Amino acid sequence: MLDRRTVPFPSITDDGLDEWQWPAPPFAWRHAAAAGNGTAQPCRIESRSGACVDVELIRLDPQAASLAVRFAAGAPEVSLPFSMFRQLTLGTPLAPLAPQANAPIERVPTAAQERDYRVQLVGHGKALEGRTAGHVERAEGLYLFRPSEEESSVERVFVPRSAYVKAEFGRSAEEIAADRWITSRSDLLAAIERQQRMPVMPLGQSLIDLGLLTPTQLERALSRQTTDVPLGEMLVAEGRINRADLQTALAHKMGYPLVDLARFPIDPVALRRIAPRLALWARALPLMIDNERVIVAVDKPARIARLCNVNALAEVNVVPVLASKAKIMLALGRLMQQDVWYQNVAGSQGFYSTTA
Repeated sequence: MLDRRTVPFPSITDDGLDEWQWPAPPFAWRHAAAAGNGTAQPCRIESRSGACVDVELIRLDPQAASLAVRFAAGAPEVSLPFSMFRQLTLGTPLAPLAPQANAPIERVPTAAQERDYRVQLVGHGKALEGRTAGHVERAEGLYLFRPSEEESSVERVFVPRSAYVKAEFGRSAEEIAADRWITSRSDLLAAIERQQRMPVMPLGQSLIDLGLLTPTQLERALSRQTTDVPLGEMLVAEGRINRADLQTALAHKMGYPLVDLARFPIDPVALRRIAPRLALWARALPLMIDNERVIVAVDKPARIARLCNVNALAEVNVVPVLASKAKIMLALGRLMQQDVWYQNVAGSQGFYSTTA
């Protein structure tokens, strides 16, 4: 038998466990694997004075606050402290995964993520400004993700902490659009009343109102549109919007009001007018009751016809309004946990998760 007193305790090492990696973009987007730290890759460094130099980045060491670079292939490595530069831009963008056959490229969700940024530098130098699809701020500094090649890839930028005083960010197209979405009962009733008199708006404007496209994206799309391909179909084929988004935009252009489910006060009485399983099945969220009408949020009006075909609702006057598919599903999921629905939806999670 081994004497435990004489057996040395095995040493524990963390070699490789804490290897630093450049942060990934802070949004859902499948992209090809990036080169790891320690792999030479081209980059451009902007000095504190604004001069730019192209080098090969070998390694970024946040703990030492320095870079290992070389000024030409095969040249010796040079250590460059963070204090000597104000911005580093990697030369190889993050690219999307190769699409499957006949599938569009998975693009950066620009309308939801891209926004202006302004980084105030130390001293009185000109601020760094541009557009970024999200950012990550760590102890060592700020990482930016600038969309490039028409939102099919992102350019990665690093601003060391020692170079800036503060960073400010604007709002995305989706957030700006949300200011126009309906958030109150009175506004919703007024919008329903106006609906019959509303002129049909262009699809592009509908997409902007929904926060699905930026004005710049729309301008570029219209410039390349051909007469034999409708705008919406072209955008779906390119992967800029999905089919559900297009259906919502087509309904909104016809005058259907758009509701912000994150802020609209949902009436519990309305929720009880439609059984939870029916609401989940039809992907329809009851919002409020107005006299004999039940006003229901859907992502496309055709869902109301599906709902009204149920015998139990044959005598209910259901009025459709619009909300995004994602927000409807999120709201339905939250309501499953509330008392007004909880006793009726036990065991329905499997059904909910597979609703088309």
